[in-house]
Amino acid sequence: MAHNHNHCIEQALHTAETICAEQGQRLTKVRRRALELIWQSHRPLGAYQLLAKLAEEGFNSAPPTVYRALDFLLNAGLIHKVESMNAYLGCAHADKPHKGYFLICDECHNVMEFDYQDIHQALIAKAATQGFELRAETIELTGLCASCRGAKS
Repeated sequence: MAHNHNHCIEQALHTAETICAEQGQRLTKVRRRALELIWQSHRPLGAYQLLAKLAEEGFNSAPPTVYRALDFLLNAGLIHKVESMNAYLGCAHADKPHKGYFLICDECHNVMEFDYQDIHQALIAKAATQGFELRAETIELTGLCASCRGAKS
């Protein structure tokens, strides 16, 4: 069965509107369009790729505009930054607090977010045994997705 990205985008926008209303924030045209563009596929989008797409559509093409929109979306929990790719991905679970962990396909570059609080709790506990206070974490696992593995056999 084919994946319907339009459903993902619609759901992400609905969630964003709800979260912004709850936080007393505005989902401006630039923020909204940036979120839509990020959700167009499950491949992370870099800031300059986003900038180019927004500029094509007549939005302010200055980098600070895009970085402000990305900062807003990150702080609102609507997107994640995939550090190893220096790119952004729509958050599949923006409606609940969580830590995002990512499976990154080396072949097709799709990224899948998964949420396992047990991993987060284990990391906090392990760090604490070393007297270390965990403030941030990035877990990105690379390999081959099911589609690419199937194509190789």
